[in-house]
Amino acid sequence: MSNLHDLYQETIIDHSKRPRNKVVVSEPTHSAEGYNPLCGDRVTVQVKMEDGRIAGIGFQGVGCAISTASASLMTDAMKGKTAEEAESAFEKFHALLTVDRPPAADLGKLTVFSGVREYPMRVKCATLAWHTLRAALRGEHKPVSTE
Repeated sequence: MSNLHDLYQETIIDHSKRPRNKVVVSEPTHSAEGYNPLCGDRVTVQVKMEDGRIAGIGFQGVGCAISTASASLMTDAMKGKTAEEAESAFEKFHALLTVDRPPAADLGKLTVFSGVREYPMRVKCATLAWHTLRAALRGEHKPVSTE
């Protein structure tokens, strides 16, 4: 089990040091801002929808390693998804961090965050980008707060 834990750690560290999709999206159709007052994480998620699917997605902001890695892995995972598929992924990811049960089979690399459940204060770091994406896709304009 230690090898699996090490792999999870490596993935989180890799995505926090070299985040994917930390870009400004050209002509986004959806955008939202999020803030975690306890940790100081701030994120803006931008999405460009084309033909009902996420054609472009990116994030900007500053955050802890878990927050940044989560935003990076989330943006990778959401490319090509519909808004409904993104909502479903949000629910599954949130359950991964808050419910003690095996992860959904289709979460893929996102399961690296399963250990975060053991640290309740870090759950907000891992879910900030997800809550922000959800708000963007729903057209909510009020900044998202984890509090």
